[in-house]
Amino acid sequence: MTDQGLQFPKFYVTAPSPCPYLDGKIERKVFTELRGPDAAALNEALGRVGFRRSQSVVYRPACEGCSECVSVRVRARDFRLGRSLRRVVRSNHDLKSEVRPPIVTDEQYELLQAYLGTRHADGSMADMTADEYRDMVETSPVPTVLIEYRRAIDGRLMAVALTDELSDGLSMIYSFFDTEEKSRSLGTYIILDHIDRAQRANQPYVYLGYWVKGSPKMQYKGRFQPLERLGQNGWYEVEAQDNAK
Repeated sequence: MTDQGLQFPKFYVTAPSPCPYLDGKIERKVFTELRGPDAAALNEALGRVGFRRSQSVVYRPACEGCSECVSVRVRARDFRLGRSLRRVVRSNHDLKSEVRPPIVTDEQYELLQAYLGTRHADGSMADMTADEYRDMVETSPVPTVLIEYRRAIDGRLMAVALTDELSDGLSMIYSFFDTEEKSRSLGTYIILDHIDRAQRANQPYVYLGYWVKGSPKMQYKGRFQPLERLGQNGWYEVEAQDNAK
């Protein structure tokens, strides 16, 4: 690559704030902006070393004295459904999914509000406005899609996933769903659908973001095996801790 290739980005560090995953911990992040013609390539390069995208920014934890947040990805080609995950697929056999451009609708925002009010009422996104949701979805300098999940019988919107399309798979940026449909396990189903999409496209990975071993909010990610985590010497397999056989 010549000197006309990727420009080394400028990085910044956020002010300390309470950790949303582990009580008593303080969170800091290092981040940089994605912009220009190299945005997609930079997003992929940084994603492979643990960065996550949010709108036109990529970030990763940079907390003093704590390294519990680790990036994880599913090896899609080697993934096989266990018994409990097959039940999730059967419970959602009546859903139809559609890939759409990253353009928001009032219907999506209403579902997001209900989701946040139920699952994350005390979180930083609880008061997200329609304009803020639009920024989250539509302000993307990299290839991004929305995947909508609807009930086939009446077209009711049940779930939405905001997903980046990478050269080596899919990166799940954010998802939300109808929390009243508890028996469906929609959050799990959305991940299974992404793994299936990666398999059908012969792509190796589905990136699930960060996994915090001591956080109950993150334990569900351990269900998707084989799961790899990013360490100091690259990616390596996480020991199976699921039960989904």
